[in-house]
Amino acid sequence: MPIIIIALGVAILLVLMIKFKMNGFVSLIFVAAVVGVMEGMHPLTVIHSIEKGIGGTLGGLALILGFGAMLGKIISDSGAAQRIAMTLMKRLGKKRIQLAMLLTGIVVGLAMFFEVGFVLLLPLVYTIVLASDLSLMYVGIPMVVALSVTHCFLPPHPAPTAIAQIFSANLGVVLFYGTIILIPTVIVAGPIFTRFVRHMDKEPPQDLCNPHMFKDSEMPKFSESIFVATLPVILMAIGTITKFTLPDGNIVREVLTFIGNASVALFIAVILGIFKLGLKNGRDLSTVMKSLENSIASIAMIVFIIAGGGAFKQVLVDSGVSNYIAHLMHGSSISPLLMCWLVAAMLRVALGSATVASLTAAGIVLPLAAASHADPALMVLATGAGSVIASHVNDPGFWLFKGYFNLTVTETLKTWTVLETIISVMGLIGVLSLNAIVH
Repeated sequence: MPIIIIALGVAILLVLMIKFKMNGFVSLIFVAAVVGVMEGMHPLTVIHSIEKGIGGTLGGLALILGFGAMLGKIISDSGAAQRIAMTLMKRLGKKRIQLAMLLTGIVVGLAMFFEVGFVLLLPLVYTIVLASDLSLMYVGIPMVVALSVTHCFLPPHPAPTAIAQIFSANLGVVLFYGTIILIPTVIVAGPIFTRFVRHMDKEPPQDLCNPHMFKDSEMPKFSESIFVATLPVILMAIGTITKFTLPDGNIVREVLTFIGNASVALFIAVILGIFKLGLKNGRDLSTVMKSLENSIASIAMIVFIIAGGGAFKQVLVDSGVSNYIAHLMHGSSISPLLMCWLVAAMLRVALGSATVASLTAAGIVLPLAAASHADPALMVLATGAGSVIASHVNDPGFWLFKGYFNLTVTETLKTWTVLETIISVMGLIGVLSLNAIVH
């Protein structure tokens, strides 16, 4: 019976978001309440469970999401992202332009949400295309792929960070495994896939070809730009390594673990960015602070959707559904990693939103983590991989790609939808391969 109730709850979620176009946060809270009551919980208990889920989720994520948004805004508004892109392209040259775009997408993607990085970097792609004989697909797809992969696999992005909290996974380990999976994924979905779609190449859309571009004197140095952008990842990686290499109680381990905490690492990067990319680059403090305020406003709905996913997860736990699923799956031969991927993939195709799909899937398959003793970091990555599969007309990213690459709906299905599916399948292959190695 609990499984039927969960299925009914997911069906209601689909109807609310697809048919009635309801907001993801409102839909998740409503479904969480309905599932809780149907599972026999007292209405007031359901409310307390929802509040507990929201508080528990945002309690560990608020600093990460807030500082992450601020860092991305600083890198964008200061011209640091443009400096990174232009310098990499210049140093690697025309023959390695796809490698330059991959590296740019990865570095910028570490500090920015997918949509922000996409809108910010596509004008740079247009500049390269118009100044050379290279095609838009050839130059642009590797960059888009890199942004998408960092978005679904690597902390401190919202979705993988939130899923890591649900599965109690170490963010540093998620980052390490995610980076390993990222390398073959971006190569296959980027440069290799591009060879098969270049015949669909179009001219850049005229109405999007004249964006604001920073002058050389307005941008910070390349060394400062790339250091600030990658600093959180560097600190998180160092913190994780010390946990495995230094003994408990070691003062160096304690210090490096502290600064390697995701929240602390992002805070350090934000403070450094304010001075190195903001004040030192000729901007006054009030302008920089205004920019940071705007960054928080831009992620408000993402934060609430993540909170809604946490509420749904908590209701499943408090109502006893999680224990029921764990008991049901005890001794099952189904791989929990494959189950994570499948559930997230089905929800992604139905809902469109990768964030909602991944968080909902994580709440449903959470009991498998304890029942199967699966690696929680790999479960995070399996869920993230499933959540990006087969993007189509119900996903805002589909229309973003269509508009900026000047494609028809059919051409977008043959390019964007396919490359997102490649990312998803490559992610699953990477997760299963790592699982075979580490276990």
